[in-house]
Amino acid sequence: MGQWVTITSGVGPSKLQTHDPVFANDSAQHVQPPDSYLCKGIGFTSQESASATAALGTPPQNVSMVLDTGSELSWLHCNQTTRNSLPDPTIFYPNQSTSYKPIPCFSPTCTNKTQDFPIPASCDSDNLCHATLSYADSSSSDGNLASDIFHLGSSDNISGLVFGCMVSIFSSNSDEDSKTTGLMGMNRGSLSFVSQMGFPKFSYCISGSDFSGLLLLGDSNVTWLAPLNYTPLIQISQPLPYFDRVAYTVQLEGIKVSGKLLPIPKWVLVPDHTGAGQTMVDSGTQFTFLLGPVYNALRAEFLNQTTGVLRVLDDPNFVFQGAMDLCYRVPVGETSVPNLPSVSLVFAGAEMVVSGDRVLYRVPGEIRGSDWVWCMSFGNSDMLGVEAYVIGHHHQQNVWMEFDLERSRIGLAQVRCDLARQRFGVGL
Repeated sequence: MGQWVTITSGVGPSKLQTHDPVFANDSAQHVQPPDSYLCKGIGFTSQESASATAALGTPPQNVSMVLDTGSELSWLHCNQTTRNSLPDPTIFYPNQSTSYKPIPCFSPTCTNKTQDFPIPASCDSDNLCHATLSYADSSSSDGNLASDIFHLGSSDNISGLVFGCMVSIFSSNSDEDSKTTGLMGMNRGSLSFVSQMGFPKFSYCISGSDFSGLLLLGDSNVTWLAPLNYTPLIQISQPLPYFDRVAYTVQLEGIKVSGKLLPIPKWVLVPDHTGAGQTMVDSGTQFTFLLGPVYNALRAEFLNQTTGVLRVLDDPNFVFQGAMDLCYRVPVGETSVPNLPSVSLVFAGAEMVVSGDRVLYRVPGEIRGSDWVWCMSFGNSDMLGVEAYVIGHHHQQNVWMEFDLERSRIGLAQVRCDLARQRFGVGL
């Protein structure tokens, strides 16, 4: 069996990283997980981002971390001062942990294992390993690398887990990011959480109804789960300027709208000689983003199939999140939008069907007259300056997502994630 973690998920800021990393260091040593958790389950919540709750340090301090398969380094918002009687739950206080250890800049961890970082690690004035991270939504964080004891559940302690203790953080969505302590990096880089732990696979499931979820670390062997359809992970050994080689990259083969396959040339969906055009599965990004030609094809067909069903927002200056320009007006009294066409993302060997309200997203606080503004929940990567297709967590709701690292593949299955969470007995 494996180990479970609770997740909260929702509709948070895009965390597309703005770098092109190299392969993870194959010689990196793994933190050894206790024998008692070959598999661990953790519950989470999911409104604007999928966030897992855990604890760190001695004595343990509770932390909430955004689950991000598109990032490597896990990090926490740190405050080096002594916390008062009413500590901020979104901050980790390293001075209050007797097991906290800053990492020197001359250590092998700093010199050999940070090569995948978007910006090279450096030495600060105290000769500590300093890291700066940046994202495509203009968010950034910087601080020092450190290690401490990570607590999962009541009895499972992981010593020596490396993370970033960030003291300077800039967020493009401060209201949402202020609800969490930091980020749990889950990609294939050498300092990601899963790489340090050496887990052969992990899975998660994000509910589309009650903003909850489940993260499974290890091999689940879930007998009641529907058979998974697998799509292979794509790897390119040659360094390319626009190809992220530690991302979870799959091959997008087509898109259907209500079963109608869009006339998209195959070469548009394949990375070019620069690496631009890869398809990444990223739980740290909210929505799904498609390169311009594919987005335009989807936009045109979706608009065609919703003619007479939905009233288009006639405002050419309104673009949600800078990338979503197909929006509609829906009366405030209507809590759901009926008769929406489904959108299917077709991969090699698997298919992800986006249906119902997940195809659209109601823009918070945006009202025109007596109407809400709802936008198609697919965006144009070109408008963000991102040279990739990105599958965000909004479209992974009610899909069991298995990342099989040993066999280099991702498994998909439609499932009621709220019921799956109950079945495993994981509470918030």
